[in-house]
Order: sequence, then structure tokens, then C-alpha cells
Amino acid sequence: MTEAEFYMPYKGVYLPSAIHSSESLKYYEEFTFRPDDIVTVTYPKSGTTWMKEIVPLITSGGDPKSVETLHNWDRVPFLEEVQAPILNLEERPSPRMFSTHFHYSMMPPSFFEVKPKVIYVMRNPKDVFTSSFHYHEMASFLVNPGPKGEFLRKFLDGKVMFGSWFDHIKSWLNADGKHSIMYISYEEMIMDLKDSVTRIAQFLEKSLDAEVIEKIADRCLFKNMKQNNMSNYSVVPREIMDQTKSEFFRKGIAGDWKNLLTASETEYFDSVYRDKMKDVTYKFAWD
Repeated sequence: MTEAEFYMPYKGVYLPSAIHSSESLKYYEEFTFRPDDIVTVTYPKSGTTWMKEIVPLITSGGDPKSVETLHNWDRVPFLEEVQAPILNLEERPSPRMFSTHFHYSMMPPSFFEVKPKVIYVMRNPKDVFTSSFHYHEMASFLVNPGPKGEFLRKFLDGKVMFGSWFDHIKSWLNADGKHSIMYISYEEMIMDLKDSVTRIAQFLEKSLDAEVIEKIADRCLFKNMKQNNMSNYSVVPREIMDQTKSEFFRKGIAGDWKNLLTASETEYFDSVYRDKMKDVTYKFAWD
């Protein structure tokens, strides 16, 4: 099966047709943001689900019900996906929490008008590729990745869902209104989750005592979050996500790319990375 059969083109990128529609994209384009909305922005497989656990716990003051009573796709919904228009998001109390995989230039007009808070999560693109490769093997609504070398070329050329990782990350690093954007990496969160939760809480102007921060960080450890049936996609039917092929929560580590990429593939990846990122001055945690 090909990209043309699984994906729809939208503003120059591929979107999985099973979870996007012309109606949901129209809803997204016309969505009215509030200044106190919180938007988690990621390129796929960069820590989206992790942040969908952390942010609700912070905004609720550590109340576990915030992540135990709603599936993560409802508690922090993707605004561009088909379920968004039926969730009555306009009626939700502030602060509302949303997600998107879209590039900065693809955000709707209202976003630029009110400048809601954005948490932009980045991850080493080699690990993004590795996680994405395994994910494509288990998700029936995505194109089968095929041979690893072939998928690697597609990934580095941006011929995958949501387009180029390089374009995505550069679009958000070059965004206007940086005072309303927090940049954080998957690697920083792995290195010191408690510090990361503290910084996110400060960015969201949520005052939490040390004990609450500790509890949130503990609950959001990979091994603990994996047990949350509201977050681990265990209720998704096997014909949509076959977790016998690859678990949705697979390893939750940094550096797993070393177990997948060969020396020549790593060299190829590095050469493309150096060329695409030569003008980027941001200091990444994985460099």
C-alpha cells in the first residue's frame, strides 16, 4: 500500500486519512484559541504522550483523576484530528489543553492573534526515526515502513506523515512570540524529570510545592505511565494498533537508535543532519 492510499496531502505534508478529514481540518482552521490555552506541539514520536500526562497533572495541582478518567486523546486532544469537532472544546473551562503535530506556519489565524502558551517538545531525530519505524510496523493506518534503508530515505527527505523533521523543528525554533513558547527536549526529561516538571509548572504559572512536583514526576516515569490504561492505548483494537508487533510504550529511553542504525546509515543520517541544520544555533541536548 502506498502513501496515496493511506494519506491525504495538506499544506505540503502527508496526514493519515484515517484520523484526519476535510471537516476536522476546517474545524482546526476556524478554531478560536484563548490566551490561557496550553498547546503541546511535537513532531510525531517526540514525547507527545508523555507531555499529555505531565501537563494535566500540573494544571490539576497533582490530582491523579486528571489522567485516570479520560483517555489522553480526549484530555489533550489533537485539534486537527477527526474527534476534535465532537468534543465540545468551546465549552471546556480554562486552561484548556490541546496537542498538534503541525508546523508553525500551519497554525490557524486565531493562534497568532492570541498567542496561547506552547510547550514544544524536541527529540533526537535518530530516536524519532527509530520510534517511528517501530510505530509504522504496528499501526494499520500508516504506510508499512518497508525496508529500513528505504524508510530512512523517506524520513530524511520528509516524505513521511507531517513532513520533514528538519522543517518542523526549524519552523518552531524561528517562531515569533517566544515569550509564550517553552522549548524542552525528551532527553532533558529523561535526564531529570523532576526538574523538567518544575520548569513546566513555572512556565504555566502554576505554583506547586515540592511534594506535589515529586509525585507528578514519579507518576510520569515511563514504567509508571505505561501502566495507565488511559494513556497506553491498550483499549485500541489490535486491528488498528497491533501491540503484539511493537508496544506503544516501547522503551522510553534516549539512544535506542544505536540498536537500529548501521554505521553507514548513521553516517548518512549525520551528513544530512549537518547540512539541514547548519544555520541553526539552538543548543540541543543530544548534540
